[in-house]
Amino acid sequence: MNTLSAFRRFTESLPQEGSPMPVLFIGHGSPMNGIEHTEFSDYWSKLATEIPVPKAVLVVSAHWLTRGTRITAMDFPPTIHDFGGFPQALFDVRYPAPGDAALAQETKSLIQSTQVELDHDWGLDHGTWTVVRHMYPGATIPVLQLSIDFTKGPQYHYELAKELSTLRKKGVLMIGSGNMVHNLRMVHMPNRNVDDFNKEYGYDWAVEMNEAFKKHVLNGDHEPLIRYEKLHKAATLAIPTPDHYYPLLYTLGLQDKNDEASIFNDKLLAGSLSMTSVKLAASN
Repeated sequence: MNTLSAFRRFTESLPQEGSPMPVLFIGHGSPMNGIEHTEFSDYWSKLATEIPVPKAVLVVSAHWLTRGTRITAMDFPPTIHDFGGFPQALFDVRYPAPGDAALAQETKSLIQSTQVELDHDWGLDHGTWTVVRHMYPGATIPVLQLSIDFTKGPQYHYELAKELSTLRKKGVLMIGSGNMVHNLRMVHMPNRNVDDFNKEYGYDWAVEMNEAFKKHVLNGDHEPLIRYEKLHKAATLAIPTPDHYYPLLYTLGLQDKNDEASIFNDKLLAGSLSMTSVKLAASN
């Protein structure tokens, strides 16, 4: 099948000048949220009923770091279990959503700032499937992942996201999946088991950083969030490595002048993890 022709058929079925799809940043937290009905996963399910049904979902996950930028382009991306030390039930999960090679090709063509590689080896890691399987349990909506080039800085990722803005009007739901505050080395685990990851508790510095993030997100003030290392003295504690933070910058890069930001799942867990999440949607 000709990929370009397939994409034309894909886009002909989409609303070309309709209201843009919302954009989400989701704090995905523990992989156990993928199989448990927590307050966080239950909200993901609820959220899916409150927004338009997408034609496809494109996720930037904290767990796919590459040299260069890649996008999944296979017909059926495999479910990746990229974690250890969890119950077997979590490893048994398969989320058999289809991919969409035509959409992958179009996404590649939209990005002019760098060469994008069509990837046939990765799949859907837990930053994606633990969230999306709650939102769309039928697994009928195509799901793709866009990788994070770990050699690039925050401004680069923010600007790259802007190149994808036209997909919002074509029915594509774009999600950044990570955690604003994410320091696994400092998690408070008194019982030394996976249940500790969902204990509500935040160190003082984590609370301060979470509040600083929210203030700038709600004000649409992106520059301090791009220059996060200068935002607060606790930045290096909240973001010891940027992998879980960069998906937020992709979400913010997709915000347009008519979008309002709202916050959900706003809790700190295990001392040094935040589930704080963002929805950007056109104001009524």
